[in-house]
Amino acid sequence: MKIDSKKMAKIIIPLIIALISMLVMARFASSPEFHEKTIQSLDEKKITVMELTATSTAVSAAITLIPGDVGNPIAEKLADLSSYFLLVLCALYLEKYLLTITGWITFMILIPAACVLFSVNVVCGKEILKRIATKMVVFGAAIVLVVPASVKVADMIEATYDASIENTIESAKQTAEEIEGNAEDEGVISGIISKIKDGVKNVTTKIETVLSNFVEALAVMIVTSCVIPIVVILFFIWLIKMMLGMDLNVQKRISQTR
Repeated sequence: MKIDSKKMAKIIIPLIIALISMLVMARFASSPEFHEKTIQSLDEKKITVMELTATSTAVSAAITLIPGDVGNPIAEKLADLSSYFLLVLCALYLEKYLLTITGWITFMILIPAACVLFSVNVVCGKEILKRIATKMVVFGAAIVLVVPASVKVADMIEATYDASIENTIESAKQTAEEIEGNAEDEGVISGIISKIKDGVKNVTTKIETVLSNFVEALAVMIVTSCVIPIVVILFFIWLIKMMLGMDLNVQKRISQTR
């Protein structure tokens, strides 16, 4: 009777955990409220990227007002940056959606399936089912943690460059306004050519600085929004392999001692 009761407990408890996971944890882990801080951080990054995109486009359009072809290469470079900022924006949206999707997949599918396999293993005595269930639980935990972990690491890096990115946006706006002002002066006071040329030289120098600042901001955003999530995913894959490899080695030693 003791053996039977223990066996029944080993069968029933995983099934109860599976039900709790599906009925309670899945809804909880997939709700935006549960990931409120992470979503807020991603939204702030999204706003920053959209501001950088809009500002680079505005500066690129303003540069075309400069007399001659002096600023055209820089304008083209700034226009090209917009496509890269769009890539970063897509990565941020993907991370935001994965937050809730991975939680739902883990607690609605992976953990319940793993619990069923644990129960079936008690009945059938198939050790392979226990190994598969363990892998599913570890994999589920990894995909739930990967996005919050990558966002946290990205926040730590971006904290160093927040002021620099804000200065980039402000200086770019000022440069665009200055270019437009010079263009208006050219239309109204067409006789003062030398003054306009001096202004163009000063603005061109500022434009080159703005371009370098935009490139630096883009590099930071690509690293924090695209590279770091990939690195975190690779780290979790390595961690899973290491944990499962240790588990398999321990099981082999136990079987050998028997």
